[in-house]
Amino acid sequence: MSTYLNIVQIIVAIALITLAVMQSQNAGLGRMFGGDSSVYRTRRGVEKTMHHVTIIMAVVFFITSLLNVLIQS
Repeated sequence: MSTYLNIVQIIVAIALITLAVMQSQNAGLGRMFGGDSSVYRTRRGVEKTMHHVTIIMAVVFFITSLLNVLIQS
């Protein structure tokens, strides 16, 4: 069971990294490392969907990590 959780966790981690990089490509390197402009912009369309999927993937990663620790102990 632990092996399957490890595989799922690796897949989710790769997806999470990919989503984070795809979101930061539009922002530029300055914004990616904290230098944000003072103009607030709402997310729309694909950008909003990617934001929601990133949050869901982070929650799934946390849950699989927690289950992995609970199963091993």
